[in-house]
Amino acid sequence: MKEHVITICNGTACINKDVRGLQNILEEQLVKLDLQDKVKINVSGCLGMCDKGPVMIVYPGYTIYGGVTEKDITEILQEHIINKRPISRLAIQEDNLFNRFFRIFGDTKFFGRQMRIALRNCGIIDPENIDDYIALRGYEALAKILTDMTAQDVIDEVKKSGLRGRGGGGFPTGTKWQFTADQINDQKYVICNADEGDPGAFMDRSAIEGDPHTILEGMIIGGYAIGANKGIIYIRAEYPLAIKRLEKALADAEAHCLLGKNILGSNFDFDIEIRLGAGAFVCGEETALIRSIEGRRGMPKPRPPYPSVSGLFGFPTLINNVETWANVPVVILDGGSWFSTVGTEKSKGTKVFALAGMVNNTGLIEVPMGTTLREIIYDIGGGLPNGKQLKAIQTGGPSGGCLPAEYLDTPIDYESLAKAGSIMGSGGMIVMNEDVCMVDVARFFIEFTQSESCGKCTPCREGTKRMYEILTRIIEGKGMPGDIEKLERLGSMTQKASLCGLGQSAPNPVLSTIKNFREEYEEHINEKKCRAGVCKALLNYVITEKCIGCGACKRVCPVDAIDGNKKQMHHIDNDKCIRCGMCMNTCKFGAIIKS
Repeated sequence: MKEHVITICNGTACINKDVRGLQNILEEQLVKLDLQDKVKINVSGCLGMCDKGPVMIVYPGYTIYGGVTEKDITEILQEHIINKRPISRLAIQEDNLFNRFFRIFGDTKFFGRQMRIALRNCGIIDPENIDDYIALRGYEALAKILTDMTAQDVIDEVKKSGLRGRGGGGFPTGTKWQFTADQINDQKYVICNADEGDPGAFMDRSAIEGDPHTILEGMIIGGYAIGANKGIIYIRAEYPLAIKRLEKALADAEAHCLLGKNILGSNFDFDIEIRLGAGAFVCGEETALIRSIEGRRGMPKPRPPYPSVSGLFGFPTLINNVETWANVPVVILDGGSWFSTVGTEKSKGTKVFALAGMVNNTGLIEVPMGTTLREIIYDIGGGLPNGKQLKAIQTGGPSGGCLPAEYLDTPIDYESLAKAGSIMGSGGMIVMNEDVCMVDVARFFIEFTQSESCGKCTPCREGTKRMYEILTRIIEGKGMPGDIEKLERLGSMTQKASLCGLGQSAPNPVLSTIKNFREEYEEHINEKKCRAGVCKALLNYVITEKCIGCGACKRVCPVDAIDGNKKQMHHIDNDKCIRCGMCMNTCKFGAIIKS
């Protein structure tokens, strides 16, 4: 047993900050200081504190170091490990808040406001070491069901928990399991949907990278409950680290008799294989996902029949997403009754979010259902940088809605978000400040869904394209009276007539921004003005009386649109100006403004 353990975050954000190079330096320094027999290095999945990476945790003491650099390594080893003096300058220190699951992170407000169930082991264990997972009650839930529970007992426990699908729709998980279990068929399938396609979303990827075994355990339990012996993880090929760790976890689980024939000496057989997706957003829809696994083009089909009745290759199929599967072992171990005490009356448990955008603490978070947007953005997220004011919160990814600041006290649960005009979705959450143009935001999301539409049904294929064209016209200063009403009619038609969830929810960002920020649309159309100064066609740069005539702006202008003599106020010819903003960025005196 070594005296110290140093856990190094190997999440994508830390990898991008060369944490692997730091790990090599750490290993070299351990040898140099003759500490290799005293210090163990653990590599974890994403710790969630993406903006503070590279992140290291030193045990015992549970000290979290953020923003670690090459020169910090020797100091940490010398002072903390050898001299037993943690380095307060490097440690992440915030309010003392207790957290049931994260005693380790209890001193950090970012974690203290959270409650981790799906991500309970992420950052705690080495995701490539099955012994680490087993040491934290890993596969104990599997052993429990194989020895003490019938298949119906398992389904009843999931029903009792109130767990709802975390992939977006929020359908009751136990009910879905019951539908599939009730089908009489010798062949059934269990599928994990890891095709995470929302812009800015990284929940499923991080969960797999940090704790792959909990996904496997959840799927095996699901297979036992519905009478299936075959599982498939459908994951996009753009997630190489997650795929690598899944492959390692599958091999280790099979070697430990946790997969394959006669699992743990029982008469239950179950195998899992990985199928790679090509990154089509529409394949997040379950019927399109099934067609993709079958080797066909990923396109949705009408329902019913639902996959629970006729799914993969026509057999009954149970599909849940990564986060849903990650909750299953906890439901079995701690009981559905305990799980149902967390959250709200109709939305039980916790929810994982990818907190992104214009907020101080970006990263992966998990909070109890019912936590308000205000608590997430200001307590966990640390508020907005540079004193900027909150303008909008986008929840639910490209299928969600944009809520204005007056909705800050909205609880995060399925019903409350729907009532406010947005959705839970898979868990994307983007914070936007006063410098964002909401018309431009609506166009960004409709452009994404339009390009990702499979084109099978006319309402989605044509409706999203027409909405994109109208929004583009408005942004280019060519908007006409009646355009807002056209967008509303098109959006309503696309919602009602589209075949699948992609088309039915694609207009949400447009309709929600019209509802909550209509005045910005009216300014774009009637006044040819963008209050945020984002839409270039509606933007003019003006030199004010602060100008001292230094000529810096004139020298950087690529089209010679600025004239003026030295030490005299300069002027911009807006007919020549291409709105590149180089003049404003160059001026040291704040003499150039947008109008």
